[in-house]
Amino acid sequence: MRLKADRRLLIAGGIAVSVILCILLINVSLSSKKDLGNLKAQQKELLSIKDEFLSLKNRIDTVENKKSLTKIEGIVQAADEVFLSLGLKRKVKSVKPTGTKDLKETIEEEAEVQVEKVDMNEMVNIFHKIENSPMILSVKKTTIKTSFENPELLDITMTIALVKPK
Repeated sequence: MRLKADRRLLIAGGIAVSVILCILLINVSLSSKKDLGNLKAQQKELLSIKDEFLSLKNRIDTVENKKSLTKIEGIVQAADEVFLSLGLKRKVKSVKPTGTKDLKETIEEEAEVQVEKVDMNEMVNIFHKIENSPMILSVKKTTIKTSFENPELLDITMTIALVKPK
């Protein structure tokens, strides 16, 4: 009888230890799943940050490459180069430098450019050329009016800026 009681105790103890081990393994498994979910969320966040970083890096590299491509002396020369390459030099009424701003590592020269009697396609070409020029040019302000003589043509007054290193 004593052996039966000892045997029952051993079996009950074995079952209790097995249940405790199962509970511990389930807790570890659930904890691991939770950690895995957190790590996957962090991975997604890092991937989105990586994509944003690469996009910004490409934009910065483009600007850095533009800085070293041309040796433009000033905004007037830059404006002349843009309009001359488009064949619109004769339509430029005036290029008036309006000022220079010293920024941290660059100098920004601005000029007001007046262009007369251009059609819509020429206007689009002007903006495209400014955006894709081998120097850092930006359009600060633009006023577009229809020409008095021919309503199909446009008169454009724009303030453009040339950014160059100090």
